[in-house]
This record gives sequence, C-alpha cells and structure tokens, in this order.
Amino acid sequence: MSTQGEQHGAPHGGTPGSPGDGPPRPGGFPPEGRRLHPVTPWRRAWAPLAGLGALVTQNPERLRDAAELGLVPLLGFTTAVLAVAAAYGFLSWRVTRYRITETELRIRTGLLFRRTAHLRLDRIQSIDITQPLLARVLGVAKLKMDVVGAGSHDELAFVGEAEARELRAELLARAAGIAPEAAPAAGEAPARQLYRVETRTLAWALALLGTGWGALLAALAGIPLMLWLTGSVFAAAVTGLPMAVALWRSSVGGFLTQYGWTVSESPDGLRLDHGLLQKEHATVPPGRVQSVRLVEPLLWRRRGWVRVELEVAGAGHESGLLLPVTTRAECVALLGRLLPRVDIEAAVAAVRPAPRRARWAVPVWWRGYGHGVTEAVFVARHGRLRRVHTLVPHAKVQSVRLTRGPRQQALRLADIHVDHGAGGTATARQMDAGYAAAEVAAQAERSRLGRRAARPDRWLT
Repeated sequence: MSTQGEQHGAPHGGTPGSPGDGPPRPGGFPPEGRRLHPVTPWRRAWAPLAGLGALVTQNPERLRDAAELGLVPLLGFTTAVLAVAAAYGFLSWRVTRYRITETELRIRTGLLFRRTAHLRLDRIQSIDITQPLLARVLGVAKLKMDVVGAGSHDELAFVGEAEARELRAELLARAAGIAPEAAPAAGEAPARQLYRVETRTLAWALALLGTGWGALLAALAGIPLMLWLTGSVFAAAVTGLPMAVALWRSSVGGFLTQYGWTVSESPDGLRLDHGLLQKEHATVPPGRVQSVRLVEPLLWRRRGWVRVELEVAGAGHESGLLLPVTTRAECVALLGRLLPRVDIEAAVAAVRPAPRRARWAVPVWWRGYGHGVTEAVFVARHGRLRRVHTLVPHAKVQSVRLTRGPRQQALRLADIHVDHGAGGTATARQMDAGYAAAEVAAQAERSRLGRRAARPDRWLT
C-alpha cells in the first residue's frame, strides 16, 4: 500500500540496488530509478499565475493598481513568476523517480519534503491511462493506480504514451501473479469490443436527463435576482458560477467526457475507453465489483434506457460509471459477463414495494421504495422520478443492520441497511418491521454462504 514520510535519499527497505530490491527488470530501470517525461515540469507552471489572477480579480482596487503599473512591468513580473514556477518544476522533476522491484512499485517525489510511495504489486487493483488534449498532442499520458488499502490515488504524470501502455501491461501482469522475469514480455492482454455508445443516443440521453435544464433555469432566474438584490456584478457572477459548472457537466462537458464510450472484454476485466478531447482508458477488475446501480430517469423509461454505475473495492466512496446509457437488454448481457451468477431481470422482478402505511412516513415518495432478494443478490429500490435499483451480491456484503426511527416504530416500519466492501451502503427503506427483522437474519446467512462459494479476486483468473 502507499506510505509516506521518507526524509532521506534511500528508499524504505534498503538503498537502491540492495539485495532486498531484487534484480532490475529486463530492459528496465537503472538502479536509482527512471525519470518522468521531460514535459512534466511544465504541467503546473501556470498555477501561480492562475492564483495571482484570482487574487487580483476578487479585489477591484488591486486590479486598478495592477493596471497602473503599465504593460512592461506587468510582463516582467509575469515572466519572473513563470521562471520561478518553471525552475521549481524542473528541480522537482529531477528528483522524481520510479522503479519496479520484485514486490512493489516505488515512486519517489518531493523537492523540499521527500515522499516515497510503496505500491505493493499484489494489491494493485486497477491502472487507468489518462490523456488530456495537450498530452495527446505531445504524445504523453498519465497513469493512475488504485491500490487496495490506500486512501488516495498515486499517479505517474507524465510518461511517454508507448511507455505508459507497456508499464501498465507489466504492472497488471505482475498483479496477476506472473513471474517478474516474464511480466515485461507479457504485453497488454487482447481485448474484444462488446458495446459502444452511439453518439446520437448519448446526445439524446443527456438532453432528456433533466439536470441540465434544471441548472439552466436556475441560472436564468438566480443570476438576475442576485444582481437586482445586491447591485454587484461580482456577487451575481459568484452565484452563477456553480450553476454554470453544473450546466456544463450535465450537457457539453458530459458529452465530451462520455463521447465514444466503448466497453471491451479482456482477461484482466472490462476495459472502458471514452473521451473526445481527453482520452480515458480504465479497467474494471474482476471480483472487485461490490455493487451495481441501475439508474432510470423518468424521461428515459419510455425508450427503455438505463445508466449502469458500479462501486469497486478500493475506490473509496467514488462510484464508477460502466455505461452512460444503454438499453435494458444490453445492460443484462453486459452485467452477465461481470457478474455471471446474477440474473438482472430476476433481481429487478423480485422487488416488492413498501407497505401502504409507509405513505404516512414519507408522503408521495414512498411508492419508489422497494426491496427484493434472489439467490445471488440483495436488491434495494428508491426514487420515483429517478428510479434506482442497487444490487449487492451476497458474497460482497460486509454487514447488515436494521434501523427504526420514532415515526417508523409507530407505523411498524424499519429500514434494512447492507454495507459492502467499497464502503457504501444499500438501503431498503420503509419495509414492514417484522419482514425487515426476518430479512436481516436471513441476509446474514446468505452472506456467509455466498462468501464461502465466492470466486477469488485474482487478476487474469
């Protein structure tokens, strides 16, 4: 897992080249490690200027003072800031190195404060390749590693595009248990395309999602109202900024990110490739999926569309997107490959609604609540306008509990909570209290039997 706190030049576990590090990989690393791509020092050189710009624009007096300096002093000051930022970035790049030993990937960074990340190869669960637009032009890429037990993502930014793919393939091979001397030659596992989201379908799905229209209406109403109440353009701009961000993400930004969404099958899991300006290449590792969410917005249901989200062990509270939009039939076929023992149609059909007396606890929205169970999964449903089915395989359940509030006790209702390995919870709300108590006991037994029959979470097996 990732650790911090080294303050000296020698990595934890011995000096570079010590016997504990093992032999360097074929064709591989010098004893002191390998540097990142030479363009890396420039990736954040603009940050100091952006910070100064934000500081100046927030205070009109500072903006006037900056204008009074004249063009030549401003250009000189800007050049000096860029030079200092570039020098710091270059020195940081000089001391940043990475290398692979027999058991771990080591990433050493830090100019003033040294940090060494030790990523155990057998605990790496996924490695994503990201290429922003400028990185694609320069032929470089960023690798982001998800490690079981680590609270954050470690990354290598940037390395050459070809080197990134070779390094990713080797690390995945090592994580699968392939011998160190054979891993560099293993190459990237072959993949077969299963599904690709059509551009027209994606555009219609985003237009019918509703969140973009809500953000647009909020901006059209909120910005003029704030301008009328305060008379300040700055206050109106600050109010409209979050609305503009929400509008961008749910419309154009979402389209650019999800463009060309492709799902492929390979021995190391389901591969996801997407993005128009920024290319993303991710892998859903086998056995790590803890829960599946089927999201059906109101305007999608007549077309039979569904959005598929995943929660993966080691990713913390983050939820991954498997498919931004697909038909129910394609969803069933795809999830059948990811969770071969789960019958999605049977799981959704098994859901029973909350009892009618739940309307006194949650008026209107009680009709969206439901719970079901099959031999393979626990199912919880919620939402009327945005209906969501959450499926948790019994083998992934970590704990199950029952909760009741004062109003629920009076109405003989209870909630069933199922916690899984990704740190999330699936909750069946407003269930009959007697039914909920019986289900909690039954779910504990199902989980025990499910873990006994579960397949290992090993890569490429």
